[in-house]
Amino acid sequence: MLWTRWLVLLLCWGATGGEQQADEREGFPVESRADPRRQRSPPPVEPLDFGFVPSAVYDTHAYYEPGAVGILFHMVHAFLYVVQPNNFPKDLIVKVIQQNMGGIKIEEWRKPENVVLLLQWIYYEAGFLICGTIGILFVVLTPIIGMCFCVCRCCENCGGEMHQRQRKNFDCQRGFYTASLIATSIFIAVGVLIAYAANHNVSLQIKSTRRLINTNMRDMKTFANNTPAQIDYLTAQYTTAKNKVLSELDNIGPLLGGRIHSQLEKEVVPSLDTALRMAGAMRETKEALENISTSLEILQEGTGKLQASLSEERASLSNTLSDPACTNGAVSHTCNTIRSTLSQLGINADYSKLPDVRHALANVDTVLKTDLSNIVQKGYTSFNDTPKLVKEQTKNIVSALPRVKGMLDKIGMEIIGFSKMFPVEASLANFTIFLNDGQKNIESFYPQIDQMDFYRWIGCVAVLCMVVLVLAFNILGLLCGTCGYDKQATPTTRGCLSNTGGNLLMAGVGFSFIFAWILMGMVTALFVVGGNVEKLVCEPLANRQLYKIIDTPYLVHPAKKNFLPGMLFQNPNIDLTLGSMYRDCYENNGLYHALQLETMFNINSFLNRTVYNRDLAKVFDSVQVDLQDITLLEQAGRDNLINFANSGVGQIDYEAYLTEVNKGVTVMDLLSFSTDLEAQADQLPRGALENALKGHASSIRQIHREHVVPMEQAMSSLSQSIKLLQRTSSDLPVKVTNILSAIDAAEYLITHNASHVVKQETKGYIQNLVGYFKQYTNWVKNSLSTEVAQCKPISNIVDSMEIVACSFILDSVNTFWFGLGGCCIFLIPSIIFSVKLAKYYRRMDTEDVFEDMGNIGNHGEQVCDIHGDLAVVSSPYDDTLTRFPRASAPPSYSDW
Repeated sequence: MLWTRWLVLLLCWGATGGEQQADEREGFPVESRADPRRQRSPPPVEPLDFGFVPSAVYDTHAYYEPGAVGILFHMVHAFLYVVQPNNFPKDLIVKVIQQNMGGIKIEEWRKPENVVLLLQWIYYEAGFLICGTIGILFVVLTPIIGMCFCVCRCCENCGGEMHQRQRKNFDCQRGFYTASLIATSIFIAVGVLIAYAANHNVSLQIKSTRRLINTNMRDMKTFANNTPAQIDYLTAQYTTAKNKVLSELDNIGPLLGGRIHSQLEKEVVPSLDTALRMAGAMRETKEALENISTSLEILQEGTGKLQASLSEERASLSNTLSDPACTNGAVSHTCNTIRSTLSQLGINADYSKLPDVRHALANVDTVLKTDLSNIVQKGYTSFNDTPKLVKEQTKNIVSALPRVKGMLDKIGMEIIGFSKMFPVEASLANFTIFLNDGQKNIESFYPQIDQMDFYRWIGCVAVLCMVVLVLAFNILGLLCGTCGYDKQATPTTRGCLSNTGGNLLMAGVGFSFIFAWILMGMVTALFVVGGNVEKLVCEPLANRQLYKIIDTPYLVHPAKKNFLPGMLFQNPNIDLTLGSMYRDCYENNGLYHALQLETMFNINSFLNRTVYNRDLAKVFDSVQVDLQDITLLEQAGRDNLINFANSGVGQIDYEAYLTEVNKGVTVMDLLSFSTDLEAQADQLPRGALENALKGHASSIRQIHREHVVPMEQAMSSLSQSIKLLQRTSSDLPVKVTNILSAIDAAEYLITHNASHVVKQETKGYIQNLVGYFKQYTNWVKNSLSTEVAQCKPISNIVDSMEIVACSFILDSVNTFWFGLGGCCIFLIPSIIFSVKLAKYYRRMDTEDVFEDMGNIGNHGEQVCDIHGDLAVVSSPYDDTLTRFPRASAPPSYSDW
């Protein structure tokens, strides 16, 4: 039909993914093969939000749960598995189809390969053949046996003689036959109920069939109505990618310049950072030199004052120790001990010999007259102005935005035009009309279907009524015979009710012979057909084995690989199978993906002509950026660094400073000395000498507080400044040289290799722009594969047909013949038990009687007819025969 072709052609416009080779042929820029050590990975393209494709909601739920009757279905399936336990003969069916592709001819079956196939098929069908043969034998033999049985009984054979032999186990046999017939009748009744349930289930599922038809038609209409809106949504979302590209082009300076800046900053910024840190080191160096100069002056001045104070205190203490009181024998030892420590009251460090740093300080002051930090900041500013520089140099791109917008609008019109090439809406409208007409036509058959189903139901009930008739005769015969049976009555004197029961049982036997072969003929036909359809169609359809046969390559024609694409697209070489299409539709994928429409049309060429066209590539190729004007460090800054390296900071003798600083201010700690002096004074007798020594200890503490503490603070500051300068000046010329080399390398990169970086980042920028279109095309492809024209209704139709044909109809038909076949099988023991049991209920024409003949050892049996006449016959009993006329009351059987 024409609408199907239009629908197929429509859904193929949105394929994506042009290969890199196609991009190169169409002029689309590809990634350069730059040195991976110099090339960084491009930043990921910002994801675009295209929203959600309008989705279709389908109502059909192709699932069937049979309920209680499912137990019967499982019983039938188990029986069919016993009859046919072999696996599905996929290879055998394929060989049969391929070897008989031109038609089945009788002479072809004589070929050895066909004979082998025939034998394999017979082996596969052995269970059905055996059961079918048994059924045919039943159909043929039942009327023959029934006819022979009837003639035989008419000749008073086969139980037709109206005479009943007397047996000792008479009651036991009757009870056994009664119980057996009851059990047989119960099984027959169960078979009737099973068949009736299956028959009734078909009628019940007619309404479900209508529901499936309605929901499937509604889903197909939803499919047809939503597809144009989904395609329009796909084409409309091109605007999202277009607007993003225009926005990126409008901000090409900040964006492209930022990319170039990010690529260069890993070389430029570290070199400027080291220069800036060196500027800070210059200021720290000046502060350290000033601290050294100040501390040195304090220490040199403090050393003189401390030396004078200590000399004076030492002389005074010596005079005190010269007191006559120290000559006393007990005191002289303490005085001598104190006198021996007077030499420790002296200066330990000599700061007068330390070199002066004023020359280096003057040089550093001269260096700091040039603000290196400001010069470095100018380098930062110059480098950070890269986006602005790029913006100035890409004004031609910004001025070309109207032309680019026109190109992009043209691309959008071409995409919309391509989607409108096919009369989609008209075709789908016709398809909707076709669905409406088809639904109306189907609904017009509903009355006829109901009528046919009613006739079918009546026919099946009539068939079951045949069995019910036999079952009714059996039940009535059992009731009448059991209720009318009298143990005291002889076979010739049985009551009317008992005799009626026996006649009803024999009537059931007669109807069993009349109906059994007809019923078995129906069962056999339904069994062979329904069983094979279940095993060869429904089961492989449920487990998808049937698709493997249909999808076998070259099955239909030796020159056609796949029949489905050959039928739809006249191209059997497309790798499209019915199984893959069903699987995709079952997963609710798009019809574009299910039919593999990308193999029919070269969508890549269309996209390369539109989204990736040469005119747009030329606009991008016109991007040119020159970074020659960027200056990282002016010559003044370079001279400043060199002057700092030559300022003489590195020539200072830091070891001499540290040597003196590490010495103590005095030879002995004055506080310890004063403490020891007081302790020794305490050992002296109280008096003027003790007080004088304690006064000297107090004076020494005052000297420590006034002179030593300030000098120690100055020494600490001097030590810190010396260590700082020592670290700063260590290999200072080498550090400055490295800084200048790094800046030179960065400037060389900018002035000589920036073209490569600019080209690389420009390509990355262009790839980002094109990446937005790729996002769009990939999104279109993914949407077509998963969201547009979701073909779940197609798989639902297949599943619904499987449910209706296999679950609703075939399972019920198989269950019907299963129950009816059970009835036919149990009619055989029913006939036997009914014939046997009827003998115990029917009124006989003659009966066995016994009489004593007077001679012990000579016994005879006499048969008494219904009129009372006796005939003497040999007797198997030891009792004497007694003659009972018809009018006399015979003894009971219990007396016998």
